[in-house]
Amino acid sequence: MNASRIIRLDARLDSLIASEAAVEKLAGGFTFTEGPVWVSEGYLLFSDIPENTIYRWNPGGTVSIFRKPSGYDGSDASPGAFIGSNGLTLDAQGRLTICEHGNRRVTRLERDGSLTVLCSHYQGKRLNSPNDAVYKSDGALYFTDPPYGLPKLDLDPAKELDFNGIYRLKEGELTLLYQQMSKPNGLAFSPDEKYLYVANSDPSRRYWNRFPVLEDGTLGEPEIFADLTADAASGVPDGMKLDELGNLYCTGPGGVNVFAPDGQRLGVMVFPEQPANLHWGDEDSRTLYVTARTGLYRIRMKARGIRP
Repeated sequence: MNASRIIRLDARLDSLIASEAAVEKLAGGFTFTEGPVWVSEGYLLFSDIPENTIYRWNPGGTVSIFRKPSGYDGSDASPGAFIGSNGLTLDAQGRLTICEHGNRRVTRLERDGSLTVLCSHYQGKRLNSPNDAVYKSDGALYFTDPPYGLPKLDLDPAKELDFNGIYRLKEGELTLLYQQMSKPNGLAFSPDEKYLYVANSDPSRRYWNRFPVLEDGTLGEPEIFADLTADAASGVPDGMKLDELGNLYCTGPGGVNVFAPDGQRLGVMVFPEQPANLHWGDEDSRTLYVTARTGLYRIRMKARGIRP
């Protein structure tokens, strides 16, 4: 990719990102970074999927192993396989929720260090490889389940479900909400939780859906919020976060794409490597931490983000 820079497509971006804002590299040497989450105690956790590791980055600049193995307990995986943890988030009590690729389940790390399996099967069939997750204010967990943890993806013989779903886990009950997206990936609620945005990471259909959230917490029929299938830049829709005003920050073609709530593309933050995911951090939630292939980056923002 080109050197880091900010492409400004709409004047509204100036109120979100200062003209002097710059991308800063914090750490490197990883294999494929994903799933960053800022912990209120003042540090960042993120996944390295092929290394089956969750790392901890401290503001002093040190990086240490937080959990290994992070997503697969076996020993038979091929080198470089996407077996580790992917998306990470926090529940209302601050407990870490982990999307485990290799184990094909969603788990919660308890305060005493034990692990609780939240879900691993739907109607008796194993999940594909839970990818990204977000909590609603009522405590329900929404997550996506594409096949990226399976070596042959949709054609893998171990794949038990014939779709890639969006799910809700509430009070122990797992509900399939939608199954018509080819590769559902990153997801996030609008500030008022009236909408759920979901990225589709299919190279042939690079778009973001916006679902109305119904009163019972299920999803209505989606509309395409933004579509960059025809964009010449490399990258597919992946992780996303929103700021308090409802603007979306979405990794995808070209870098981190910024969209206004009306769907207008305001600009693109270009990084030295293709970003996969991002999270608001620091005490004031005005810094975007970005996982991009082998590196961890950040950029200071004017906007204030929404985070667990």
